[in-house]
Amino acid sequence: MKKLTLLILLIPFYSFGQVSKQDSLWIPFSFIIGDWEGTGEGEPGKGDYERSYHFIFNKKFIEVKNKSTYPPTDKYPEGEVHEDVGYISYDKIRRTFILRQFHKEGFVNQYLLDNISADGKTFIFTTESIENIPPGWKARETYNVLNDNGFTETFELAEPDRGFQVYTKTKFNRK
Repeated sequence: MKKLTLLILLIPFYSFGQVSKQDSLWIPFSFIIGDWEGTGEGEPGKGDYERSYHFIFNKKFIEVKNKSTYPPTDKYPEGEVHEDVGYISYDKIRRTFILRQFHKEGFVNQYLLDNISADGKTFIFTTESIENIPPGWKARETYNVLNDNGFTETFELAEPDRGFQVYTKTKFNRK
């Protein structure tokens, strides 16, 4: 009887400690959830970045909001502000993560997760399609985890039949 009573008392504690199947799916991306700020540079110049990654729809997706602000240049005397919204999902059929980005300039990038390094610190997404750009272009995003409070992102573009070239590289710190 004592064992049964102890078991009944411990079941609630044991069940709270379990990780759901949905939660375990997202373990590789747990480092990125939250609000971030950073600085970067590249083709558009030096800029300030704001980024957030948050679960939506009962942890079915990660919503990504990005805003990049660049100071005035000869080409953009008023400065430049880039914004995009993205969603990371898990495709059960293909057994991979997909990142879809919707850019204010009208581009829609759909990336496949190509690789997570063995140490879980490098994530590489490469486009399988880009809308509203001439055929043959590709994009790649590489995330390198520095620690619990920092990561870098390298965004690269490839013209048709050419290799990837760095467009921007940004260092993010947790807010």
